[in-house]
Amino acid sequence: MLPKINPTTTEAWEKLLQHYTSQDYRLQKAQPEEFKKTIEALFQVDYQYGLWNTTTVALLLQLAKETQLEQAIEALFTGVKINETEDRAVLHTALRDGSQQPIYVNKENIQPKVEKELSKMKEFVEQVHEGKVVGSTGKKIKHIVNIGIGGSAIGPRMVIEALDGYRNADIRVHFVSSIDAEPILNLLEDIDLEASLFLIVSKTFTTLETMTNARFIKQYVIDRLGQEHWQKHFVGITASPETALEFGISKSQLFEFWDWVCGRFSLWSSVGLSIALAIGYEEYENLLKGAEKMDQHFRTVEWKDNLPILHALLGIWYTNFHGCQTQAIIPYNHCLRELKLYLQQAAMESNGKSVDRNGKPVDYATCPVIWGEVGNDAQHSFFQLLHQGTVKIPSDFILIEDHKHDCDEHHGHLIANYHAQIKALTQGRDLEATLAYIGPSKMDIQHRVFAGKKPVTPILLKELTPESLGALLAMYEHTYFVQGVIWNVYSFDQWGVELGKTLAKEGMVNSE
Repeated sequence: MLPKINPTTTEAWEKLLQHYTSQDYRLQKAQPEEFKKTIEALFQVDYQYGLWNTTTVALLLQLAKETQLEQAIEALFTGVKINETEDRAVLHTALRDGSQQPIYVNKENIQPKVEKELSKMKEFVEQVHEGKVVGSTGKKIKHIVNIGIGGSAIGPRMVIEALDGYRNADIRVHFVSSIDAEPILNLLEDIDLEASLFLIVSKTFTTLETMTNARFIKQYVIDRLGQEHWQKHFVGITASPETALEFGISKSQLFEFWDWVCGRFSLWSSVGLSIALAIGYEEYENLLKGAEKMDQHFRTVEWKDNLPILHALLGIWYTNFHGCQTQAIIPYNHCLRELKLYLQQAAMESNGKSVDRNGKPVDYATCPVIWGEVGNDAQHSFFQLLHQGTVKIPSDFILIEDHKHDCDEHHGHLIANYHAQIKALTQGRDLEATLAYIGPSKMDIQHRVFAGKKPVTPILLKELTPESLGALLAMYEHTYFVQGVIWNVYSFDQWGVELGKTLAKEGMVNSE
């Protein structure tokens, strides 16, 4: 069971209100190094540009303690059923736990199940890559089509895009999530069916969009390759294996995950099969290892140096005390262009709640809107609002320091823009500096003055590797968990999503 403490009733919350009102939270500029935190050699998060100081951090840490964060973290990692409204444990961390230490759910050690499934994935991926698993006419697999929606597509697609430099050159991965038939037909007409493998990814194997698309594609394949051949081209990935078998999936091509895996964090399970097929099992394993490193960091590192906890507390500070209603994710790397989509689901499907764990309406802000775009593109669109708008928008700026290509001039411009925008947002340009820059002018000088003091958190990755990406994603996952604990909401159900599904099914029945 998670603690059920209204954060606004704590002593720390009252002190934070007073602290904010006094505006005595500007960073002590003599201590910037104290605000730089690292996770091994993978990446660094620089909190020195935050609208906070050591006093703020101390009060926020007190808030975390008073809302019993320590007990909540232990519950997360040990299989306690913290998803209480669905009576489920939440153990995506177990999917990347290489310690071999037992983890129990309903008195059963789940580690052997996880290891068995990973071994099956490894064998299958290697057989596909080696040409031992082939299409019905003997053609080597060249196309992987992932049929799924929500967490069954967003995470895997984002990771494959991010790790473009690690892709197997002989395999292309496609994603079908929309219920719109036109793009599906265009895809099916464009690929070689005899060299294609379709992954049906659904926790229940009843998801409306996924199964509508799966049935359509199954019939399309039968019509062209024959009834006796379709099974060879289909894989099932589900927590309901019996339902997948009823659909006709071959047992040898059936992969399982479990009800203690939330869909939005399922890329670490067999749902990540498309990732492993795209980049190879060894690199997929490195993705898991990176996430495991962040899990251990989260569990063991002192809170004042703990990346997910600090990241979460800074978000609480901005959302609940500065009144920030959104947060921007700005990666200065094209490969990370879909990161914002993953974080939108991870944050807003988790903490977009207005009822607390006591069943009472909340009277304070919970989850901000997550949005963003690739840095250089964003500079030419919405950055005007960040610089001179009337709303305060915290931003995470993400940069990959090293690059794998030879375009040094391009990468130099990218780095220069990254640092320039951080400087512009945080330092601004006052009236005196503006006059010195543009000289005498009849134009209203105020239009060219920048207040600065805009909240930016730079995140610097040495390289974009499966390991560093895994650690980065896990940092954000734990960030949203910590915020949910402090906001006293259940972060692992999504009843708003379920309502839409129910009404859609009712609509289909009524239209027949």
